[in-house]
Amino acid sequence: MKLKPSPFAPASFPALPAIKGVQAATASRGFYAKRGIERDDVFLFLMPEGTSVAGVFTRSHTASADVEWCREALLQGKGSGRAVVVNAGNSNAFTGVAGVQKNEATLTAMVETLGVPKEQCFLAATGVIGEPLPDPAYVGKMLPQLNAALGTPDWEACARAFSTTDTYPKGAGTETEIDGVPVAITGILKGSGMIMPNMATMLCYVFTDAAIAPDVLDELLREVVDPTLNSVTVDGDTSTSDTCMLFATGSSGAPLIEDGSDPRLDAFREALYDVFRNLAHQLVKDGEGATKFVEICVENAVTAQSAKTIGLSIANSPLVKTAIAAGDANWGRIVMAVGKSLEPIVRDNMRIWFGDLLIAEGGLRAPGYDEAAASAHFAQDHISIRVDVAAGDEAWTVWTCDLTHAYVDINGAYRT
Repeated sequence: MKLKPSPFAPASFPALPAIKGVQAATASRGFYAKRGIERDDVFLFLMPEGTSVAGVFTRSHTASADVEWCREALLQGKGSGRAVVVNAGNSNAFTGVAGVQKNEATLTAMVETLGVPKEQCFLAATGVIGEPLPDPAYVGKMLPQLNAALGTPDWEACARAFSTTDTYPKGAGTETEIDGVPVAITGILKGSGMIMPNMATMLCYVFTDAAIAPDVLDELLREVVDPTLNSVTVDGDTSTSDTCMLFATGSSGAPLIEDGSDPRLDAFREALYDVFRNLAHQLVKDGEGATKFVEICVENAVTAQSAKTIGLSIANSPLVKTAIAAGDANWGRIVMAVGKSLEPIVRDNMRIWFGDLLIAEGGLRAPGYDEAAASAHFAQDHISIRVDVAAGDEAWTVWTCDLTHAYVDINGAYRT
């Protein structure tokens, strides 16, 4: 089906900084040909020897064969990464032996064509679940073509190649310094539906030319993923294929960072967080059928995790999300969603705001409640909901979108 572009789609793809040492290529394997669509649907990234890699993946118990291989490769390769191949159109999840055979054939082709160790090769796939490929080498056969086309990454082409129901390609990047030496960070992400990260929901690849030891890179990735990609939800469903990987080529000339507490890492850490938050927001803004971007802040919870759980309870509520879609400032649905989380709260001290408007306090509707003002806030395309649960002093922010009929249309036609 032809998808209507998200109202938040940017006018153009952002200009992203080059990452020294990274090469890329895209191609078409024909995953979408049966739908009459001609497009690139596979990409290859190649990094130099000595590149560090870290990754976090779906916690789903029906994880794809690709996710299982990547976990194994990170251990076998001890945090070294040279190449990654990703395809759209088929998730290689719940495909049994055929899924493993597809991976083995692709990995063999990568080793033979690129001359890199198998344990430094990574895979991912996104698309329909439970459909074995007609030939284990279906993707692997593309390696000679991809290898011949390697060059400076066309970030937009790569971002389009692994898109499924995305209505625009997503990328973010920035430049910073480590010990006075310029370094760059660039990332691409795909995701629109089946989105509620539980990684360590989507596929995300971020590259830097900084020199960072694998254990420190892993620490950094886990640190930035939780308050960004793991704090968004479109529909409450966690994918079988969620993958987020961070590669550091070390090609910038900056000194090697081997300690996560090294103060020379401070600016880089902040820049990395900014890139991940940018990508996380783009993910929500391209949620299937989304027309509104929603920020939900939960304050004064007993723990940060409790605040996050309450925030996601609000963000994943179909009643809340459909009210937002309709512009109905039904604050009672927020009260409901907080309560059903079963997290500790002090009900009669709880307060709720829509934007700067105090909606409820003291277990009641606020004395100055203004229905027209609340409705005006819900009519905007950026909505802010803040809840003080009065149980502690911890906070968390999550981001979501509204739930419209377009979501039903898109998913009802996903396989046709």
